[in-house]
Amino acid sequence: MTDANQEHNVRTLHYLGPEGTFTHQAALEAVAELSPLCGGITLQAEPDVTTILNAVQTRGDWGVIAWENNIEGYVVPNLDALIDAADVAAFARVGVDVSFDAFVRSTGAEREDGRKNRDVAANADELVAHCTTITAHPHGLAQCRRFAAEHGLKPTPAASNGAACRDLKPGQVALGPSICGELYGLTRVATAVEDYPGAHTDFLVLAPRGEVPELLNELKSRTGEFESIVTLIPLSTGPGVLANLLDVLRDAGLNMTSFISRPIKGRGGTYSFIATMDAAPWQERFRTALTEVAEHGDWVKTLAVYPRQERPNPPVYAWSLPNGGVRLDPDSETSATLSASGWQNETTTRKELLW
Repeated sequence: MTDANQEHNVRTLHYLGPEGTFTHQAALEAVAELSPLCGGITLQAEPDVTTILNAVQTRGDWGVIAWENNIEGYVVPNLDALIDAADVAAFARVGVDVSFDAFVRSTGAEREDGRKNRDVAANADELVAHCTTITAHPHGLAQCRRFAAEHGLKPTPAASNGAACRDLKPGQVALGPSICGELYGLTRVATAVEDYPGAHTDFLVLAPRGEVPELLNELKSRTGEFESIVTLIPLSTGPGVLANLLDVLRDAGLNMTSFISRPIKGRGGTYSFIATMDAAPWQERFRTALTEVAEHGDWVKTLAVYPRQERPNPPVYAWSLPNGGVRLDPDSETSATLSASGWQNETTTRKELLW
C-alpha cells in the first residue's frame, strides 16, 4: 500500500463497548501497532460482537474481538462466530493484561471521590455489605468467583465489563478495569479481585477476507514469522479419521500450538477442529498440507494469519497439575512406575484410570 493511498485510507475499528472494556484497551493497542498500515484509525464502540462482524462484512471496516484468555481459555461465542462468518479473517493479534477492580454506585461525596482517585473507599466493607449481586462479562465473573463467594454476591452477566460498570445499579458490585472508576464516577471497594494473578487475554483484529493478503504483505516487511488458525471439518466419521488428519499436519513438519474442537450446532456427534500452527499460507509446506486435507474431501477454512509473538514456554511442575491422575516419573522410586509385573501402586492407578 503506497503512502498516497495510506493518507486517504482512514479505517474504522469497531470494538465491544462501551469505553473502559478490556476490548477497548485492545483496540487502543491495535491502533498503536497498525496505524502505519493505513492513513489512521478511528475507534467505534459497539454493543455486541455480531455488530462488529457485520461492520467488517458489510462496510469493509476493521474489528477487534476477544479470542483467548489464559485463565478461562477461548472465548467460545467469538470463536464460533468467526468460524461461521462469511467474509471475515484476522490479520493481527494483540494482548492485554487483565485485572479486575470492584466498584459500587454511591452518591454525593463518595461518588465524587471515586472520580478523583484510585484508592479503595475507607468504608468499602460497609458498601459491599449492602450489595446482593455482582455484574460483569461472563468471563469476568468466572475469573472472580472467590470475591463473589466471600461476599455472598449473586452473579449477573453483562454484555461487557465496561457496560457492567456504566449501567451499575445501587445494590450491585461491578467488576471492570481500573479506568472504569474514573470513566463512570464509581467508588472502588477492592482492587485486583481476580482468583489468579497474571491473567492475560489475546484479541484478534479482523478485516474483510479479500483485504487480508495485502495487509499481510505489509506486515511481512516488518516481521518474519507468522502464525495461522485453521478450522478443519472431516466430512466422514469413523476410527482413525482425526488421526489421519493430524498425520498430514505432522508429516508436513508443522508445529501445532493449540488444537480444540467445537460441536457443529444442531448436528449431534459432528465437530469442527481448530488448529493453531506456526506457519503461514504462503509457505509451501503449509499450503501443501491444506491442499492434501482438502483433496481428502474435508472442509478447510483459514480464520487468521498474524505475526507470531513469543509465547511463554514454562515447564509444567508437578505442583501445578490438577488433582488426581497418574504420572510416571522414572527418576522417583516412590511414584507409580511400570515394572515387569505391571503397575506399582496399583490401587491408586486403578482409581485414577478407572481400570
